[in-house]
Amino acid sequence: MTISEAGAHVGQSVTFGCWLTRRRSSGKIQFLQLRDGTGFIQGVLTKEEVSEEVWDHAGRLTQESSLYVTGIVREDPRGKSGYELAVTGLEIIQITQDYPITPKEHGVDFLMDHRHLWLRAPRQRAIMRIRARIISAVQQFFDENGFTLVDPPILTPSSAEGTTELFHIKYFDEDAYLTQSGQLYMEAAAMALGKVYSFGPTFRAEKSKTRRHLIEFWMIEPEMAFVDHEENLRIQERFVSHVVSQVLEHCRPELETLERDIAALERVKPPFPRITYDEAIRMLQELGMELPWGEDFGAPHETALAGKFDRPIFITHYPKGIKAFYMKPDPKRPEVVLCADMIAPEGYGEIIGGSQRIDDPELMAERFKEHHLSPEAYQWYLDLRRYGTVPHSGFGLGLERTVSWICGLDHVRETIAFPRMLYRLYP
Repeated sequence: MTISEAGAHVGQSVTFGCWLTRRRSSGKIQFLQLRDGTGFIQGVLTKEEVSEEVWDHAGRLTQESSLYVTGIVREDPRGKSGYELAVTGLEIIQITQDYPITPKEHGVDFLMDHRHLWLRAPRQRAIMRIRARIISAVQQFFDENGFTLVDPPILTPSSAEGTTELFHIKYFDEDAYLTQSGQLYMEAAAMALGKVYSFGPTFRAEKSKTRRHLIEFWMIEPEMAFVDHEENLRIQERFVSHVVSQVLEHCRPELETLERDIAALERVKPPFPRITYDEAIRMLQELGMELPWGEDFGAPHETALAGKFDRPIFITHYPKGIKAFYMKPDPKRPEVVLCADMIAPEGYGEIIGGSQRIDDPELMAERFKEHHLSPEAYQWYLDLRRYGTVPHSGFGLGLERTVSWICGLDHVRETIAFPRMLYRLYP
């Protein structure tokens, strides 16, 4: 059995494999803090009630020693799990020597060098469990709303964003890149399946060291045929609200471990506030932050804007010049596009970028020229507009930023088991 199943075995003798996180002794009683990956439980040994061999074995245990332990499960309202184990026997697997991560404070670089061990800490375990629940909630939402999962390639001949921030590799005798987005391929899939989404790793060769960026991260990218800009926004807010509600329902102990403000998450319900780019510029000016029209927002601007609301916000209708080539211009105002960024509250920045896509083949061909994109490399993408074009929209959600926001973390590096950052490729 596992520690998480202890409550179903009160009064019974059980055995499970575990690790020791801490041991303390009070004369004729030893207290063992045990974990097995599913939870924590305190093991209690009374010298008068166990054999001398068991007592001595327990006294030899060190931090992260591994063992099989046997005992009687008892209710313990004072314990976090609500139960404790009256230990009757144990079998040592390994006595750990000089475990490098101790209860004392360690620097971030030290902890990142030992990330393979740092993952065992309660805080890191809580983050990984919340991440797993978010992934489950993502899949549940799309499965229940008629989407089909499609896997785009990781090796691509061109860029979705038309940028140079790509990892270049040789593909036999050709040039190829690690994907920065599966969007273009998802548009093709949407023309076959209606509503689709991808969920996989993406790569950005950005020399950024901010708390919001990773070099390798995971993206959720839905694309939807016959969906316009307004419907796209409604789907996004329902999607994010569903993910947050699932975490609140299933991960309360983990949120408590992280000391997360639950009330802030409980406010994440649609509809989300919407402001246009123009309105955002005026709001920033009122806050004393000057930004010329046509410039993109940086982290301080997004934080200032989000601070005026108690839930995620949409910023819509950005200038065409600062957005990707495939975004559809607003028919009423062609200098802006039918797009939106979703900005998370509490200073976590953009978690979703989305738009209605251009469906006019002639306009798309013009955009290729404006952005100096190779007609040969993107011919297949133009074919989507030449053969049965329809209005369609999509968006991309960055998993790690979303985990960071929901968990209330200071840095995105803790949101994935083994982060890849500008100066970190180990472990």
